[in-house]
Amino acid sequence: MMLSRRLALSALLAAALWPSLSTAAEPVLDIHAHGETRHLSLEDIERSDTGEVTMRHFEGPEGTFSGVWLNDFLADQNLDEASRLRFIALDDYTSFLTPADREEKRFLLATRLDGTPLTPDNLGPLMLVVPADAEAVLKGDAPMSQWIWSIDEIQAR
Repeated sequence: MMLSRRLALSALLAAALWPSLSTAAEPVLDIHAHGETRHLSLEDIERSDTGEVTMRHFEGPEGTFSGVWLNDFLADQNLDEASRLRFIALDDYTSFLTPADREEKRFLLATRLDGTPLTPDNLGPLMLVVPADAEAVLKGDAPMSQWIWSIDEIQAR
């Protein structure tokens, strides 16, 4: 009786974890550069140097955002020399960054909130944030134009 309960509990736990495990390898980001398109999974993205910041996003989510530092990610993808990056969200909202923008501020390409992969319900699958500006953006003292969420595509020139 006790063994069957343990097996049932193990099966339920495995079923609950299965969606998060199975989605780690599914593409969440398309990168268009050098005349080709690459499809990257969360697992692919998180191979770059990771970072985290605890903050409140001005759109609501609050907690520890973790992900990869943008410049490290771009270097790993051979995009660090791009003269312009275009970040495109699921709703086609677009934000552009130049090398000067990336030198002026450190950007985090967030992949997780409190350890859980970002989803469209919490502004995922990817979010670009400027940790140093978090408080100033909340107060209205800094622009939010370089913050973009629900990113699913990057175009590099």
